[in-house]
Amino acid sequence: MSERVTGAGEPTLEDLRQRLVDFAAARKWEPFHTPKNLAAALSVEAGELLEIFQWLTPEQAAAVMSDPERAHRVRDEVADVLAYLLQFCTAVGVDPLAALAAKIERNEHRFPVPDGDDVGSDGVE
Repeated sequence: MSERVTGAGEPTLEDLRQRLVDFAAARKWEPFHTPKNLAAALSVEAGELLEIFQWLTPEQAAAVMSDPERAHRVRDEVADVLAYLLQFCTAVGVDPLAALAAKIERNEHRFPVPDGDDVGSDGVE
């Protein structure tokens, strides 16, 4: 988990994962950071992200980031989702970058590029 999140000088995914480990340890939260609890927290935070978009039209949803207040909420919820995902991965011993790379590889085989004009699903699963 040592790949860079963004450009030079930015923290790596591993740096952020370790900060989360240290943050929880300093507060003695480790007993609560079980896989079940972290998966539940991840689900709750993903739900909070969804709540921002719940009743929006597709056009309104596409424009969410142009509203500073909503954009701030989106960024906060994305951060919460990523934080809990990284903590979950730590708890169960999954390298999230390796898991994603393997999943993309499997999906490339499961959903080959269509020939000609056959445009199919969005390819997300």
